[in-house]
This record gives sequence, structure tokens and C-alpha cells, in this order.
Amino acid sequence: MTVELVLAAQRGDTMAMSDLLNELTPYLGRICGPIALDSGPDAVQEALIAVFKNLRGLREPEALYGWARAIAVREAVRIARRDGRASPAELAELPSRQDVESAVDIRDVLERLSPEHRAVLMLRDLEGLEEAAAARLLEVPVGTVKSRLARARRSFRQAWQS
Repeated sequence: MTVELVLAAQRGDTMAMSDLLNELTPYLGRICGPIALDSGPDAVQEALIAVFKNLRGLREPEALYGWARAIAVREAVRIARRDGRASPAELAELPSRQDVESAVDIRDVLERLSPEHRAVLMLRDLEGLEEAAAARLLEVPVGTVKSRLARARRSFRQAWQS
């Protein structure tokens, strides 16, 4: 069904565009949210704009989700950099898990990671992409993905163990 929707939307069918929007929005939200955090809705909106602006150029309609995912990751990282922390926090800044008033939750830990670290965690651990695929999406070498992933996982683990 998605291929037919894409083809119809590429031809300018407004109903197909609307249906495609309804289909893509939650998917892009699951990608942008963990990366852009509070700015996730803005990142989704920017990603949707880019998808629809460039939809006619999509040569393989069956690749819609992978193509949209790449756009969403780039937009989420861009928005997160613009709106928040662009470098990892020092682990010493993290509150102790035993401190009831400021217990570390997943969102708090994510906020302390750079957008690039959140993106690689999301792509590998939530989306299940291989390192090479994540590297292509993020437009960085595989070694960079490996090092970011190791640092992000280590920071995440240490935050929960302290």
C-alpha cells in the first residue's frame, strides 16, 4: 500500500499526500524524539517538510521508510544542536540514583548526551541498524559510529550505576 501512496503523492494527489503524512508522522516521531528531546516535534515537522519537498525525487518508493529515516536523523541532530547541548556532559554532573529527588531517568541521561550520541544510540539500539548503515545515515566513518556508540553506552551505564 505504501508504494501506491508514494506514487500517487508524487503525481500530486493531495489525499495520498495526507495519507502518507498520517503514516509517516508517528514513525518520524519515534526517530526524532530520542534525538531532539523537547524539540522532537520541531524535528518531525522539519523532516516532514523535507520529505514532501523532495518526494518527487524518490526513485524507489519501496525505500520510503529508510529514506525518511535518514532525513529525520539529520533534522533531529540539526535541531538538537541548535536548541541544546552539543557536547556530552561530564559524568560528574549526573545526580546519584540514590538521590530520590533527582533520580536519573532515561530522559535525563539522554539530555546529557550529545545529539550525535543520542542519534547513534537510537539507530543501533532502537532501530537495530548495523554500524555501517548507521554510518551512512549519519554521514560519518564506521569507526566514528563505533566510538560514539561505545562512549554513549558507557555514559548511559555509568549514569545508572552511580
